[in-house]
Amino acid sequence: MKSIKELYRIGTGPSSSHTMGPRKAAEQFLARHPEAMSFQVVLYGSLAATGKGHMTDVAIKDVLEPHAPVEILWKPHVFFPFHPNGMTFKSFDKDKKKTEEWTVFSIGGGALAEEGHEDTSPEIYGMNTMNQILYWCDHTGKGYWEYVEQCEDSDIWDYLAEVWDTMKAAIHRGLDAEGVLPGPLNLRRKASSYYIKAKGFKDSLRSRGLVFSYALAVSEENASGGKIVTAPTCGACGVVPAVLFHLQKSRDFSDARILRALATAGLVGNIVKYNASISGAEAGCQAEVGVACSMASAAASQLFGGSVAQIEYAAEMGLEHHLGMTCDPVCGLVQIPCIERNAYAAARALDANIYSAFTDGRHRVSFDKVVEVMKQTGHDLPSLYKETSEGGLAKNYQQME
Repeated sequence: MKSIKELYRIGTGPSSSHTMGPRKAAEQFLARHPEAMSFQVVLYGSLAATGKGHMTDVAIKDVLEPHAPVEILWKPHVFFPFHPNGMTFKSFDKDKKKTEEWTVFSIGGGALAEEGHEDTSPEIYGMNTMNQILYWCDHTGKGYWEYVEQCEDSDIWDYLAEVWDTMKAAIHRGLDAEGVLPGPLNLRRKASSYYIKAKGFKDSLRSRGLVFSYALAVSEENASGGKIVTAPTCGACGVVPAVLFHLQKSRDFSDARILRALATAGLVGNIVKYNASISGAEAGCQAEVGVACSMASAAASQLFGGSVAQIEYAAEMGLEHHLGMTCDPVCGLVQIPCIERNAYAAARALDANIYSAFTDGRHRVSFDKVVEVMKQTGHDLPSLYKETSEGGLAKNYQQME
């Protein structure tokens, strides 16, 4: 597995696969062809199907258009076997002669890959499954975060501190912001009203309402193109910050403990990314919000003193109970049902922690088995349920209009 720095990416929304990835690809292609007199970019599959709602074309043009004219072509019904998020960049000289053609794929979480080309970034984790790491923890007496610390560079805590600061800033901005989110849905922001209403309740209702408001705050910031952290993606970026921010505020956990929880959450997300997928276009929303819930469940369990077995159980439940969740964004926007799903998954993560705390951590279905099933389930889902907006809620909403 690679560094969790590649899982926690700081950037702008609304989509890690449809906005951050294409922007990164455009930057790389421009660096290779600063002399180009024009560009053409062909978007395929899911990138083309929901690219306008995800601002894919805007991200690409923001990079290339200051240097030369750009033509965007949309081919939503062309899917490459390697990954549904394909794009081809072409550069042309002054005589309109093509100087290069480059096909690359946005594979989720802002990462890029080329078919037939190995990723050259280093593999720094020697163990790639939860069972291996759990065995190591049991026999060394160490925790998951200590395995992260052992494998990562010495600057990992500085990086996670920056991640945490960015997450908190997104919550504060989202709680202060009001008005309507960009796009044709005219969806009003809800975080501030949820926060105010939650303050009027007592105990458990207040706690749940605050968690909702924090998740909404980050997700609404993402939907408006604000600065967030992929955890593991833009579309699921509200879950982990909401849970950790709420627990720090309500239980007075130190920043050091929060960063260790972030490390454990990152390890959980990394395992899924390595063995399955965190791409909604590849495996549905179970790979985004489901994985985010799993990460937050593990983080919460660790903060409350859960054993390594209880933490694994919490992570397993967070993902297991999102199996089969479709990715069907209305109008191709990261708004309905994405924003609400972030809030609900944050609450589910806290429940997974409580449930695992009542047990000794022993259970029949392992986290690794759920990851395996999630991958197969994602493979079996028809493409219309994987970020194409051609089925599910997206289709039904269009029929109701």
